[in-house]
Amino acid sequence: MSTARVLALLELLQGGGTRRVADLADRLGVDERTVRRYAEHLADLDIPVRSVRGRYGGYHLAPGYRMPPLMLTDDEAVAVAIGLVVGGRAGLVPESTASDSALSKLRRVLPARLADRLGALLTTSSFTAPRRSAKPTDTAVLLTIAEAARDQREVRITYTDRHEHVTWRTIAPYGVVAHAGRWYVATADRTFRLDRIAKASLLAATTDPPVGDPARAVLESLAKTPRTYAVSVRVRGTVDDVQRRLPLGLAQVTQLEENQVRVELHAERLDWVPALLAGLDRPFVIEHPPELRSQVHRLAERLASWATKD
Repeated sequence: MSTARVLALLELLQGGGTRRVADLADRLGVDERTVRRYAEHLADLDIPVRSVRGRYGGYHLAPGYRMPPLMLTDDEAVAVAIGLVVGGRAGLVPESTASDSALSKLRRVLPARLADRLGALLTTSSFTAPRRSAKPTDTAVLLTIAEAARDQREVRITYTDRHEHVTWRTIAPYGVVAHAGRWYVATADRTFRLDRIAKASLLAATTDPPVGDPARAVLESLAKTPRTYAVSVRVRGTVDDVQRRLPLGLAQVTQLEENQVRVELHAERLDWVPALLAGLDRPFVIEHPPELRSQVHRLAERLASWATKD
């Protein structure tokens, strides 16, 4: 049974009046029989759902029933609200409308004074970073993967890769990682994007204890993802110094000798790579591909011509 839809039914009934079963089924995206099961589940939780028989029958809440206020301190309410807003904007809330509906419910059950102050914060807040519109992750998949990682269990998944090939495989996750508006799952062999997993089923088999940091594993895996061009550049500097100047998950940086590292990355196009290398502000030698050298020369010529103009 979908807990989210049961709560959505309660939300609809709290709007007042009698709601027809057919209308509720349409709003919830389920059949009428499922609506009746949801209503029975609410009644089992001691929520006074009343049924109305007849051709236009349906459900309503007992007169005077209201959800009790949620007793949060100002700090707690603000923390929850900011987490919902920021998570939704970052593309990390599994359902695209989940943060908005959760905020609505939070404000409805807070004491009036605190709900009003929280509303003031939400209506006057602005963000410099644009809202991400990443494909939402399925909530059930995210929770199943997290449970498997915690309990060291294998999971059977249905996965669609970047070429739209669908495969069924068994994985042994040891962590879930949020990066750049997406959720990823780390395994010993590779990384999977959670928004590409359509189904996930827990298996009884257990796995070995996790080894290493899931976040580091995901970043290294992303940097190794094959693209049209494999770029390799020797750069003067240390690993820490060069990595600080590169976006997370973009490249691998390895120490070659004292004060020299190798930067390796994969790209579909080369036109943006020269600007990235210029941003390192370090001497470098291009190892491959050869065509990157002409791209760098063209960028240098453009910058030199622009710098001499009045």
